[in-house]
Amino acid sequence: MLWKAGRRRLLRSVNENYLFGRIPVVHAVVFLIEMALVARLVARFNAYYEERPLMTMMVTNAVLGGIADTVAQSITAFQNRSSSAKTIGLTKQDEFSIELDEINRSSADFDRELSLKPKPLPPPFDFERLTRFMAYGFCVAPLQFKWFRFLERAFPMTKASALGPAMKRVIFDQLVYAPFGVGLFFVAMTVAEGGGRRAVSHKLRDMYVPTLKANYVVWPAVQIVNFRLMPVQFQLPFVSTIGIAWTAYLSLANSSD
Repeated sequence: MLWKAGRRRLLRSVNENYLFGRIPVVHAVVFLIEMALVARLVARFNAYYEERPLMTMMVTNAVLGGIADTVAQSITAFQNRSSSAKTIGLTKQDEFSIELDEINRSSADFDRELSLKPKPLPPPFDFERLTRFMAYGFCVAPLQFKWFRFLERAFPMTKASALGPAMKRVIFDQLVYAPFGVGLFFVAMTVAEGGGRRAVSHKLRDMYVPTLKANYVVWPAVQIVNFRLMPVQFQLPFVSTIGIAWTAYLSLANSSD
């Protein structure tokens, strides 16, 4: 019991601290750990890929998915911090409305009163949510890897003919995989969160079409560059890297009510 109480106090104490007054310390530490893992993967990516290509893709996808969710959670914490500051901050009218007897109070009394007011805390870092995103990235990587290999075989590119097959890959990818992938994400995440058939239905009803529309704004251009310029072993890491912002958007969308 004492250990649990001490652990709670430690977590609360750490969670109360911000970097530069904006970024929660826990979020920053998690992000730095993830970036260290990325640096390790980048340094030895070719060697890992030659030994175990599929596992390399799965681990890379998991780490990049974790970074995306960490960014999303940090954005939420930053927004909450800003809104809390506006809520508890004094306006100019408030400053002029302070009564004279309050001004005459001793500074010790004033400091004591301030210390009794609850400070706005950032939302605690959701490690379960981070785990879900990393697990999803890890598990979906084989499907994405096989999909890119299929597109490579179905629409081969040559030096004489590159743009045409690349465009065919993009069109096929966006018409076939994109609608499936968006639906798969929301279904998998809702089930992982403990939701049943009704929760899945509500999530798809509310989020599927807006997310698919956003997909068509972002991903066709990204995939043109990917299929036209990237070797097949770098296509999934390239998509996952560019997709950090996209996955952060999905994370925010999935966590919204």
